[in-house]
Amino acid sequence: MSHYRSNLRDIEFSLFDVHRIQDYLKEPPFEQLDEDTARDLLAQVEVFARREWAASFVEADRQRLTLVDGEVRLPTSLKASLSALAASGFDHVGLPAELGGIPVPASLFWAIQELLLGANPTAAFYAMGGLFARVIHDEGTEPQREWAKLMVERGWAGTMVLTEPDAGSDVGAGTTRARHDSGDTYLLEGIKRFITSGEHDAAENIIHLVLARPVGAGPGTKGLSLFIVPKFLININGTLGERNGIAATTLEHKLGLRGSATCELTLGADRPCYGYLVGGVHDGIRQMFRIIQHARMTIGVKSAATLSTGYLTALAYAKERVQGPDLAGDKNSPRVPIISHPDVRRMLMDQKSYAEGLRALVMYTASIADRAQLEPDDPRHERRADLLLPLAKGYASETAFRQLTSSLQVLGGAGYTEDFPIEQYLRDSKIDSIYEGTTGIQALDLFFRKIARDQGETVTRLLSEIREFAKAGAEDGFTEERELLSGMVEDTQGLLEAMANRLPARLYEVGLHTNSLLESLAEVVIGWQLLRAAEVAAAKSSADGFYAGKVASARWFVRQAAPRPASRRLAAESEQGWLMTLDASAF
Repeated sequence: MSHYRSNLRDIEFSLFDVHRIQDYLKEPPFEQLDEDTARDLLAQVEVFARREWAASFVEADRQRLTLVDGEVRLPTSLKASLSALAASGFDHVGLPAELGGIPVPASLFWAIQELLLGANPTAAFYAMGGLFARVIHDEGTEPQREWAKLMVERGWAGTMVLTEPDAGSDVGAGTTRARHDSGDTYLLEGIKRFITSGEHDAAENIIHLVLARPVGAGPGTKGLSLFIVPKFLININGTLGERNGIAATTLEHKLGLRGSATCELTLGADRPCYGYLVGGVHDGIRQMFRIIQHARMTIGVKSAATLSTGYLTALAYAKERVQGPDLAGDKNSPRVPIISHPDVRRMLMDQKSYAEGLRALVMYTASIADRAQLEPDDPRHERRADLLLPLAKGYASETAFRQLTSSLQVLGGAGYTEDFPIEQYLRDSKIDSIYEGTTGIQALDLFFRKIARDQGETVTRLLSEIREFAKAGAEDGFTEERELLSGMVEDTQGLLEAMANRLPARLYEVGLHTNSLLESLAEVVIGWQLLRAAEVAAAKSSADGFYAGKVASARWFVRQAAPRPASRRLAAESEQGWLMTLDASAF
């Protein structure tokens, strides 16, 4: 029996009832899609995710990976899941037609990814070769574009190779060296660490995209270039040649995602390591950021998906587990399912509202990406999508882990055992707030890059839109929630102003509250999106529990979240920065 519990109905509700993607299906570049086709695709992926894809979830966690003579062999069941994905063709969804893919709106793509990431995130990380192929196809030279086609046709894997032992999040401090050989060919030397899927036997070749510093290049991120480094060299006719000089020298043993081979890679130690300058241009950090942005969205979706299945597992248990009399009864009253107990019900509604709220956040972010693709001449869509990305990654990853502890709590002692999947969900999700940029880095990016880039125009426009929404609809039955949302907007605006007024002289005081800004802004967007969904659901809520649940989620979230932006604003306005003057010996 599959561990995975999807929420396909809520996914479809978000896509078709709230965001109405059917209104721009059948239009270029999505002219081959209509609503029925999109729904059918989602239904097929959902069945696949619960069955063949989820089948290796447990074994990949329990069967310890080993590194022997530079090779990692994956569990048979995990390779079977990956083979099933290749046979299904679902891994081609979202790729451009030039690569043999099926173009779909970003919102539909990420809905599909929720199903795959929720059912088996470990397997999903091995199945990202198409992303790397797309970047190489878009950024590469003509010969490199042919390699991109081979990647898709033959199911080659891909990796993102940034981190070094002495340069973690500080990517610009990397020392991996690239020495020019001839043409676009370089010889690379260095050590990279924490490389996801850095070595495995689930694909005949792995294409590493490596950031390295050419000899003579300047310091920092501007001196980095991006190189294609195949595990096996590629002959002119597309066949595989000899092993390249990139090898896994250490395999990390981790808290979670244990079936995902996280490696230390050594370049150029025992044999030459050939790398090919992407596109023939030294533009590495911009090129790599295309993958980084995709990876950050992936983590936001993964976090939301894991919380969703964790909540649904807890909900099913709470409806079946009979324990204790009703609180309003006496000691002789019949025992009731634990969903009847107030504290359990409170935890479940918290999980429900956050699971649906995180889904609403990532789907809204994806819908803005749709608009950017449909209206490429309007730069405001891309700027808003960029603004939302740190929220989708940072807030979702922090919140999902916190709420999954409540999922486990509902199951009590049973949740702490391997009999139920929540203990693995917790372990697998903890990394989400750490990699692809920690939450603190997401918050710094939000304030100092995304907001400062246009002097706050994009965030001001977003808050104004939410403010107008909060003022409208006085007769729709959500008057109190709209007033609370309006207060959240004003407090978030006040927090932002308190931070901006300390620039440039009082940077430490600003830095102490960037996470608070990320949290408040995310909660404002989630409250807005949940209330939008509740408006759509309200007319049907008396006849259908699903729609009643959408209304309840919105009411609960807004009422619970409303006081938080006010307290964060107060803290920022009264900030004196004394913590940064405290001697380290006091900690």
